[in-house]
Amino acid sequence: MPLNLHSLQNMTIVPMNCIIVDDDKLSLKILSEFVKKTDSLDLVGTFENAIDAINSLKKNELTVDLIFLDIEMPEMSGIDFLKTLQDPPQIIIVSGKDNYALHAFEFNVVDYLLKPIAYARFYKAVDKALGNHNRNIENGQEELFIKRNNSLVRIKYEDILWVEALENYVTFNTYRDKFTVHFTIKSVCDKLNPKKFFRVHRSFVVNISSIEYIEENSIYLRTIEGIKAIPIGKSYRDDLLSELNLISN
Repeated sequence: MPLNLHSLQNMTIVPMNCIIVDDDKLSLKILSEFVKKTDSLDLVGTFENAIDAINSLKKNELTVDLIFLDIEMPEMSGIDFLKTLQDPPQIIIVSGKDNYALHAFEFNVVDYLLKPIAYARFYKAVDKALGNHNRNIENGQEELFIKRNNSLVRIKYEDILWVEALENYVTFNTYRDKFTVHFTIKSVCDKLNPKKFFRVHRSFVVNISSIEYIEENSIYLRTIEGIKAIPIGKSYRDDLLSELNLISN
């Protein structure tokens, strides 16, 4: 059944996708239980070391809004992990020691929780992160919501690879799924961030950051399944090239 597209701006609480990175198994279990009983959080991954977390994030396997991060871990510390993140989500530090706090706050972490952590203290930190999250959403710059029956499915701009139109329907193609909605492609263009998306054909809009290369009358996009070819309409080609950071002979 086709879906109806709704703006996320009417939402007051949007759950945050979170992961936990902690080599302490007991702490990992407690934090997981805290997350699961907090309606504003969705647990999408747990990691006992920073390296596995980095690999998952870099493979685009996870869309993460919040990370609960331990400091003292083998092979790579939490601080070193933070240094690898070019565009980090919100971070809440969980540590058994307070002597890393000053250094951690240099990375603009949301909060610093000392183990053992009480749920009330955990919730206070999460509430702070949720306030930041909802303010970002109200700016309308990061994501869209699609209504499916009685639920809302969040699609982040960064996860949309391309949008394809067929008569009065459009399909949002993301890294992990497809969503078909009863909508016009012109209306979709009005909702998407024009700095990140470009209409390249009367039936296609692409995420500029997913372009691998352009060849003659086609754009080739990176997907999990490989390279996807998208046609470029003649009337759109010159405008697209003018938008790209182009170096030529």
